[in-house]
Amino acid sequence: MAEVVDVVSGRGGELVLRRDGDEFEVIANGVFLMDTRNGESERLLVTGAADRLGPGARILIGGLGVGFSLRAALDHPNVGEVVVVEREPAVLAWNREGPLRAVHGDALADVRVTVVEADLVAWLRETGETFDALCLDIDNGPEWTVTDGNAALYGDSGVDGLAERLRPGGVLAVWSAGTAPSFTERLRSRFPDVRVTEVPVPRGEPDVVWFAKMSGR
Repeated sequence: MAEVVDVVSGRGGELVLRRDGDEFEVIANGVFLMDTRNGESERLLVTGAADRLGPGARILIGGLGVGFSLRAALDHPNVGEVVVVEREPAVLAWNREGPLRAVHGDALADVRVTVVEADLVAWLRETGETFDALCLDIDNGPEWTVTDGNAALYGDSGVDGLAERLRPGGVLAVWSAGTAPSFTERLRSRFPDVRVTEVPVPRGEPDVVWFAKMSGR
């Protein structure tokens, strides 16, 4: 039976960290969000993008989660710098000083990592920074958001804004807990190269990762 490790009132509602044997689970507003059992698709989110880039790439990871994507980024030879945008102080604490630190080998302490504590949707609207890749693992995907404001990220204006933050030849990578055909078409109307990868999971429908590449180098 899962043991509750921590319960906090986060910026997007209640967040619960649970331990189930050797694994950890994060629950947001009563909805399962992520765990440490596998992470294949979360790693692919970054490695699939970085494989399409050259050395020294600057990437943004939207949503720290349990650190799988960040660890994969730091281990990839093409990644030179990582900016992590995470809005929940508790998630940062669980990963920085808490039990999730061991999951990714204290990746947040790496000198190549910059952490921004902010809501990604708002931060992207305000920042003028550009990246070689945007790797987004926000909520449960385009058509299943726990936090209402996150849906704007996947709409027409949201995708346009993401494209503006990419350098020529840059890659937008998006993770989802399920398919979203309308989102696929939205990407294909804006990017010349869009690939959709399904990753089987032990229970339920496969995870999905989109890779949309800008024209350029």
